[in-house]
Amino acid sequence: MKKFVELNHALEDGMKAYPGLPSPKIGAFLDHKASRSRYGGKAEFYIGKVEMVCNISTYLDSPFHRYPDGANLSQIPLKMVAGVPGIVLDAVVSSNHSITFDCKEAELCGRAVLIRTGWDQRWGTDSYWEPGPYLAEEFIDLLIHSKATLVGVDFWNVDNTKDLARPAHTRLLASNILIVEHLCNLSILSRTGFRFYAIPLRIVRGASFPVRAFAEIDE
Repeated sequence: MKKFVELNHALEDGMKAYPGLPSPKIGAFLDHKASRSRYGGKAEFYIGKVEMVCNISTYLDSPFHRYPDGANLSQIPLKMVAGVPGIVLDAVVSSNHSITFDCKEAELCGRAVLIRTGWDQRWGTDSYWEPGPYLAEEFIDLLIHSKATLVGVDFWNVDNTKDLARPAHTRLLASNILIVEHLCNLSILSRTGFRFYAIPLRIVRGASFPVRAFAEIDE
């Protein structure tokens, strides 16, 4: 028997976006009442409309997000975002918010590496956007050398946002390691024993897009 665990934040009209980016507008192009006349009063439908930047809620970054010649969303193989063997690592956060781990390369090879800090408990508050955890250089090295498939975090940026060079995005995406930011509910998962899904729409020249990230667990 399989169990599914939601690891994403829901998209909502007017929700807080990444600092400096606009909030999404989610509503009706045509609502049930207004549509009735189109169907002679015999049926009614809601046709929705969404206006948003693509880096919002829980989203995946493709290499094209950082590199003009990198793979875009339409070019990402499903095997990299669907049913990927997962591992959850509990973060050791230093005083300057950088994150390191005590693990071996072999544990991460081919896996979706999910970083658990508990920062997602701040979601929906101003404190979520305070300077938070980020990946230390030595852990970026470990992800690259281990050939991890993707890295997902339960906070808002894999990089130190004060560092405009964005070394984590730069190096991970150059190595074709996908990035998923703003995960949640990682506290429900065991260290291993699950498969991870984070499938974006297949958008030509798409750089980033929200995903319904979830874990599949065999019980």
